[in-house]
Amino acid sequence: MTLDELNNLPPAARAEELRKCCGARAWVAGLNEVFPVADEDTLMDQANTVWNGLAEEDWKEAFTHHPRIGGNVAALRAKFASTSAWAEGEQAGVRATSEEVLRALAEGNTRYEQQFGYIFIVFATGKTAEEMLALLEARLFNKPEAEIQLAAAEQNKITRIRLEKLLSQDPGGLGS
Repeated sequence: MTLDELNNLPPAARAEELRKCCGARAWVAGLNEVFPVADEDTLMDQANTVWNGLAEEDWKEAFTHHPRIGGNVAALRAKFASTSAWAEGEQAGVRATSEEVLRALAEGNTRYEQQFGYIFIVFATGKTAEEMLALLEARLFNKPEAEIQLAAAEQNKITRIRLEKLLSQDPGGLGS
């Protein structure tokens, strides 16, 4: 999809495309209001401005639109494999991740969710499972008010790359 195509979609259809990038309803509605935008830089700036103006509850809503790194190790392995295939430049070592690391990620995410009340959010593109495990373990020491800011910043990175991918897809966007 091109930016021109996104600009010219009816608002309801554009909202559906934007939802593929971020699941927070307030973000979708806020960004949808700024259209049409002149260029991709403006779109990214506006997406960032809208995101940073949201409430903590809106950020948490966006987090719920991500799969949980949880108890099923086979599903976790499949998640990493699909991420590797989708994201250009993803390292081949993800597929060779040990069962021990996958279990530690699942257990760490459970601890994280119990501690903070939402799933562990990290911009995973280009990171190995071991790197994500190290980040998760380090972030367990954060205070809740610091962690929500960090998780929101990670979500913002994810949203940006999804917007970039949306604009590089054939008509119909992501998930078609």
